[in-house]
Amino acid sequence: MTLADLAHLRRARDLMNRDYAEPLDVPALARAAHMSPGHFSRSFRAAFGETPYSYLMTRRIERAKALLRRGDLSVTEVCCAVGCTSLGSFSTRFTALVGESPSAYRARDHGQGAEIPACVAKVFTRPVRNGEARRPGPAVA
Repeated sequence: MTLADLAHLRRARDLMNRDYAEPLDVPALARAAHMSPGHFSRSFRAAFGETPYSYLMTRRIERAKALLRRGDLSVTEVCCAVGCTSLGSFSTRFTALVGESPSAYRARDHGQGAEIPACVAKVFTRPVRNGEARRPGPAVA
């Protein structure tokens, strides 16, 4: 993979980070990267370790978690706000990445982390990308 390819892939990744709530699909992202859809998908996975869809859904779930912590929107409103069109698919993906349903996450008390800066909280609340929710376990030294 060339440096030019990586620059084009970063352009598509930046598009997902910025416009996560827009209807983005592989052909649109591939156009942003100046690649064919198949080449884009393979190259994106090789460069970033996950598929474009997985990356986009992780961004959407990250933003959904922030909106749900605020508590002023319903789960359905959050689903639409982050660009998901199916509440069932959103809930399934959220549960797989976070380890609890969006409703349970919204209902939980998030006051303990209110004093933590958002940039720090984002690191600790980032969804797990491999479809496995984090499980509490012993601390690793």
